[in-house]
Amino acid sequence: MYICTFFNEKAQKERENHCYFIELDCKMRFIGDYSAKADAKGRVFLPVAFRKILDAEGEQGLVLRKDVFQKCLVLYPESVWNAQLDGLRGGLNQWNSKDQMMLRQFVADAELVELDNQGRLLISKNKLQYAGIEGDVRFLAMVDRIEVWSKQMFEALMEQCDALGGEMEQKFGEKDGLF
Repeated sequence: MYICTFFNEKAQKERENHCYFIELDCKMRFIGDYSAKADAKGRVFLPVAFRKILDAEGEQGLVLRKDVFQKCLVLYPESVWNAQLDGLRGGLNQWNSKDQMMLRQFVADAELVELDNQGRLLISKNKLQYAGIEGDVRFLAMVDRIEVWSKQMFEALMEQCDALGGEMEQKFGEKDGLF
């Protein structure tokens, strides 16, 4: 089962047997890739560019969880997190044990985090260990959420992905009106 959000109506009709879609008016758009350092306590400054977007959108709460695909962390503004949960719950059957376990695992790993007065967030030790973060951190904008990476793991991943143009052509080259 796939959980898909933010697709247009045409994509929804093409994939409706495999995905659950929710319509959102997502105005929040993070952009950029920033470096930072985690201190010995696991505190790290959230980049100013991201803090400005959060402030402009009136976002106070943040949710941090492990990524489901990569060894990184994902930082969700609370409104985006709530939309993700709505989409997930809507696509799962509450009377199916596998679906309930999927929801349980997704939600159990999440934790609320707050920025302190200096713009830092505290990342728990178990999440730092999971992501391999020991000092240098990379924040990567992923449209409406932010990935938090170990600098070394992020650079290793990006070295493996040098064929972006070819992959985009293969995925989207035959489709009309994508952009």
